[in-house]
Amino acid sequence: MSIIKLSGPTLSIRDWTEQDLPLYWKWNIGHHRWMDFNGPYYPKQTPEQVENTIMVYKRKIAERSWRVPRKRLAIAANGNDRLLGTVSWYWQSQPTNWRSIGIVIYDDQDWGKGIGFEALSLWIQYLFDQDPSLVRLDLRTWSGNGGMVRLGLKLGFKQEACFRKARIVKGQYYDSIGMGILREEWSTSY
Repeated sequence: MSIIKLSGPTLSIRDWTEQDLPLYWKWNIGHHRWMDFNGPYYPKQTPEQVENTIMVYKRKIAERSWRVPRKRLAIAANGNDRLLGTVSWYWQSQPTNWRSIGIVIYDDQDWGKGIGFEALSLWIQYLFDQDPSLVRLDLRTWSGNGGMVRLGLKLGFKQEACFRKARIVKGQYYDSIGMGILREEWSTSY
């Protein structure tokens, strides 16, 4: 199976490598600022869950046994190939081919530099290219994550849902936001 590496001007989204795994561990154990924004209403992974994920990645790296389309790719800086974060997708409804996408940029020192825009642009194009039957993609977030809402709008997503006071973060209610983009709305000119 061929390795995936899709490059943009400053970064690539690519299959995982052994060198990513210590950084993956570092950014998923303990508390980091990204965890305050990426679904903070869900339980954090336990160390055992993080270790299990690493073991799965080690096996897939060794066997090159990645699924198509990939469910998660690493975001890496051009030049030094340092792990910056991940892009992913998950099913909203498999029978209707309805997928949601996500992104995590681990280090808050990397936020606000266009990394999310570049990485998600590559990811969206990859998913539409891999599955001609794919009609739409979703992006799910919450009203406390203004950066993700702005990123979705910049990429051309439309807000399609707002479930008021549906998320509780640190004892405060926030809205759950659903955004979507149709294949015919997606432009590779970003």
